[in-house]
Amino acid sequence: MISEREVDFYKKNGYLLVKGVFSDEEVEEMRGGVERIIRRAAEAKRDDNAAWQGEFLPPAELKKLVLKGFHDVHYHEACFMRAVVHPNMAAILSRLIGPNVHLHHTKMLVKPPENGAAFPMHQDYPYFPHAQHTMLAASVHLDRADEQNGCLRVVPGSHAEGSLPHVGSYYLNHKQYPISDGIPCPADAGDVLFFNYLTIHGSDANRSERTRRNVLFQYKDPADEPTENVHIDWGAGLMVCGGNPRFDKVKPEFRVTGV
Repeated sequence: MISEREVDFYKKNGYLLVKGVFSDEEVEEMRGGVERIIRRAAEAKRDDNAAWQGEFLPPAELKKLVLKGFHDVHYHEACFMRAVVHPNMAAILSRLIGPNVHLHHTKMLVKPPENGAAFPMHQDYPYFPHAQHTMLAASVHLDRADEQNGCLRVVPGSHAEGSLPHVGSYYLNHKQYPISDGIPCPADAGDVLFFNYLTIHGSDANRSERTRRNVLFQYKDPADEPTENVHIDWGAGLMVCGGNPRFDKVKPEFRVTGV
């Protein structure tokens, strides 16, 4: 699905927007999955506001903002499992990461109309650091995203700077890295924005009358080892492309306790 020129663009800039990865029918199925997850979370009284907290916005403004965010969507709805291993995704990932690719985790991010929360500029690296930095995010757009409803913004080439000092819950100093410094990445439903976990990115609040729904899949090379014991998931290691070269390290070792 992508050319050599696009692969080179990703390597140089740390991000790549690919148009039309998912069909209208697949997008509609995932929209339904998002709504069902939100409904079940509300029924389970787990429908909390996941908006980021911190000093990057005035407190009076911050408390008005809302974000619906849940991890591990492929455990909740089968449509997301199909999306994770979709042939189009596999074709792209095999070019951006390499012949062997596995899943690290999934999540959904929903910015409701008029008060959808902002994301301060940050790198994903502090949340799940790895040795070889093959980790990337694939942000699947389920709605048209533009500057009005808080589309993603990136700083091209910032992945080459390596890990940067973060503050609070792992975001960059907003005075040094304002959201406005990022290049907007408008996208249509079905498009996917791929970016390295060292690429500086963020997004402004949704001030429009339109919802902005995304699901995000994190992938990496299975030979890329974590450097800290953080963000370990039951499903980490699901193979999407190729194979895992290490027979004895194909899944995390968990123990069920308290049963």
